[in-house]
Parts: sequence; C-alpha cells; structure tokens
Amino acid sequence: MAIAKKTILSESEAIIKLIDFLDDHFVATAEIIFQAKGRLIVTGIGKSAIIAQKIVATMNSTGTPSMFLHASEAIHGDLGMVQPGDVVICISKSGNSPEIKVLVPILKRFGNTLIGMTGNITSFLAKGSDYVLNTTVDMEACPINLAPTNSTTAQLVMGDALAVCLMEMRDFKSDDFAKYHPGGALGKKLLLRVKDMLENSLKPMVSADASIKQAIFEISEKRLGVTAVVEDNKVIGIITDGDIRRMLNERDTFSDLTAKDIMTKNPKVIKSTDMVVDALNILEDFSITQLIVVDGDDYKGVLHLHDILKEGIV
Repeated sequence: MAIAKKTILSESEAIIKLIDFLDDHFVATAEIIFQAKGRLIVTGIGKSAIIAQKIVATMNSTGTPSMFLHASEAIHGDLGMVQPGDVVICISKSGNSPEIKVLVPILKRFGNTLIGMTGNITSFLAKGSDYVLNTTVDMEACPINLAPTNSTTAQLVMGDALAVCLMEMRDFKSDDFAKYHPGGALGKKLLLRVKDMLENSLKPMVSADASIKQAIFEISEKRLGVTAVVEDNKVIGIITDGDIRRMLNERDTFSDLTAKDIMTKNPKVIKSTDMVVDALNILEDFSITQLIVVDGDDYKGVLHLHDILKEGIV
C-alpha cells in the first residue's frame, strides 16, 4: 500500500507542476485548433501513441473532429490522412525518437501547423514545432525511472485541459454531448423523452363519480398502481393503491364513496416532451413512483419509476 500511495502522490505532484507550464503556446494552440478548417491529427509512438488515442477520443466526443495517426505507420503510408488545414499534435516524451525525427520535417513540408507535446523542450520535436506544450516531469513514478508513468499522466492531463478549453470556446452543451453519445445508459439519460416510453403504455382512468370498486378494478387491471381521475376529459386527480389501503384502514364500508372522494388532487404531472431524467428527478424529490403525463389537458398515460429503472437511467 505504501508503494501505491507513493506512486499516486508522485503522479499528482507531476500534474500540479503542469500549471506552471501553461503559457502563450497553450493559448495559441487552443485558438488554432478552434479556428482550424480541417481536423485535429494526434500522433505519437509507444505509450505516447496510446495517450494520443485517448485524446482523440475525448476531442471527438466534445466537438473537435480528430484522428489518430501512429507515428511509425505515418512514415509508411498513413501520412495520406493528413490534409491541408489539419492541425497536428505530435506527442513524445523525449522528442528525439527516430520516428519523430523523420516525421517532423515531413509535416513541416506539408505546411500543417505542428504542435509538439513533449517533456524535453530542447528536443528535435520542440525545435521543429510551431508551438510546444510542455509536459516535463522530474522523474517517473517507476522505481527504476524508466516505465512511462508520470510522463504519460502529464500528457493525458494536458490533452484533457486542451479539450475542456475547446469545449468552452465552442459553448459545447449537454445537448451537443448527447449527439455523440446516443448509446447505452448515458445516451438514454441525455436523449430519452417521456413520450418515448409511452408507446405501449396503458392509460388507467376512471370518472370522478366512479365507484371505489371500479377504481380498484382499473388499478388492478392496468397494473400501474394508480389510476387517473378524469372529469370533462381533464385529469383532476389520481388514486393510488396506497390511497385504497388507507381508505380501507379508516372505513368499514366504502359503498357510499366515489373516486372523487378519495383521490389526491393536483397530482404531480409531466409533459410527454420532457426528458425522462427530469421525470426521475421529480419522482425522487417527492418520493413517489408514478407520474401522470399530460400535454395541456390531454392525458397521455402514466410513467412508472420501474420503467425508468429498467432503461438503466439512474
């Protein structure tokens, strides 16, 4: 455990030092990528290539079209993906690896803006780049100071800092994020609307003067634990199975009662165009399990907590 704590502390200290490396080059890099007509190409080799792939994934999901280019494959044909107007970030701790020394002059001949992300600001990469993102670390967390640990974490964090700045510059909102994340629970949380869950929904309802027996039958038949009470085609209240139980505890007979007598007035409602995640928040805030869905005076159905949970929205 002591070694694990030492590793985490070492990496956190390396990240903190990045703050002092943020300069005009970082500002210019963000502005150039933001204004670029083409895409962002991120390249590297070894562990830096893995970091490059993660940065590309983050950029693509936050509104900056990006592509990964392996530095080794680049000099064996893949340079064809680099087009005029593209901005290139080249990641290398040393900045002096053989592949980098071949790649940098070629990219410069192409005329693309080259940003070097390196831990060696006197390296071949740094000197050949238009702008430099400094990710220098004092040492690796590795006990023999060889395995990329602090250095790759610094690269990753610098990439995240750049991605978040670009998000702010693009005024990137949750609706934009949803466009790129339509799948899984996250996509459902961002995209699913109440109406999407009502296609096969039953619409339990009784009139205001319906008997209690009729209300119980409607609740049981529709199996939603609730029925709307409707008058003049407008929902005026609801009766839940809890209301039924409380009534039975308080009375020996209910033959003289109607639905209007035991209903809950002014029930919580939601529109069919609202987001399901907003419905979930209402259910949680008021500790209830059903919401009546209405559009104006038009009763659409019942949204049940269990249906939301089945969709994986939590």
